[in-house]
Amino acid sequence: MSEWIGVEQACERLGVKQATLYAYVSRGVLTRRKTDGRSVFDAAEIEALARRGRPRRRAGTTDLVIESAITMLGEDRHYYRGRDAIELAATWRLEDVAAWLWTGEAEPGERAPFAARPEGLAAARDAQRGLPAGVLPLERLHVIVAAMAAADPVRLNFEPAAVQRTGTAILGGMVDALPDPGARKPRRPLVPELHVRLWRKLAGDGADDRLEDVLRFAMVLLADHELASSTLAARVAASVRADPYAVVTAGLGVVSGALHGGASLGVEALLAEIDEPHRAAHAIGERLRRGERISGFGHAVYKGGDARGEALLDRLRRTMPGNPRLAVADALLREAAHHSLPPMNVDFALGLLTHLAGMPRGAGEAIFGIARTAGWLAHAIEEYTSPTRLRLRASYTGPFRGAEVDTVGT
Repeated sequence: MSEWIGVEQACERLGVKQATLYAYVSRGVLTRRKTDGRSVFDAAEIEALARRGRPRRRAGTTDLVIESAITMLGEDRHYYRGRDAIELAATWRLEDVAAWLWTGEAEPGERAPFAARPEGLAAARDAQRGLPAGVLPLERLHVIVAAMAAADPVRLNFEPAAVQRTGTAILGGMVDALPDPGARKPRRPLVPELHVRLWRKLAGDGADDRLEDVLRFAMVLLADHELASSTLAARVAASVRADPYAVVTAGLGVVSGALHGGASLGVEALLAEIDEPHRAAHAIGERLRRGERISGFGHAVYKGGDARGEALLDRLRRTMPGNPRLAVADALLREAAHHSLPPMNVDFALGLLTHLAGMPRGAGEAIFGIARTAGWLAHAIEEYTSPTRLRLRASYTGPFRGAEVDTVGT
């Protein structure tokens, strides 16, 4: 009969942190089960892995491990410098969590508003004048960040304090340079909080202002998630001394992917298609018959469920009790379970938030990109300070014709 040991014993035997232990579980390297609410591991399996010295990879996967003190992934949630991100989201703002990720010292409190330099904000607004109608908010963010970079003569200062100052300008400009809703809403005084300014840019006519705080909650949850694909791209950019604007641009380029931050776009489309709960079965069934992936379900790390999504969905339920659109969301969740889809993730809850708030198409991925900018810059600061010299190598499998060559890359 197998002996089962706790997390602390498993970590001690393997000489790894809890985040690494759970990463082994997500990759199929280790088996985990729960007993009385605790995670336990097969002692023999742990011993065998310890003797091998490093975990086996599943076919078709590549492990890249970088030491970082920013974010740890647990079995269903993440931790910012050791603090539960879901707990922080209860009261913190994006500005608070950005400062915490960047320094590991800042606590919530009064701080100067995150705002772009006037010349950068003007350049970002001017650069959007020629964009066609219907451009998605995330696509505007690409233009905004590039324009602000061109207007910043000191962007190549890589000292941590300088990157933090640049970070506040980038985040402020990403929000403030988005188009003003104009005549649809009365002009109101400028406010320091980023989530309030973003709400005023994105919320639809008649949106319930109680959702403004749910937007704050979501932005804190999304601020970082260890080495997600967009963060890896941002970190690679920083490793070659690209400036902070280029780091953010690299992250934005990846975040639009349908399997990453762009997943909320699919959720928005799904919700917009269903006018009554009974239509959920048809919508899910048609997509599955076409062989389409259902956005908002499943996660590469949180196989048993994404606590971020559950927390955001619970926040929406408590804020908008009885809203008929929540009944549609519940019908979708039931239908997904009926088809044995994986548990819903944070992208589902984010898409539901933008849907309830009447935000424009693509608002979810823009919220994701703005919030995640805080994390990208935290990783950039870490990379500028302690370079990891990221250089992946390919295992060449193509044809070869000719004389021997030196295959060492640069």
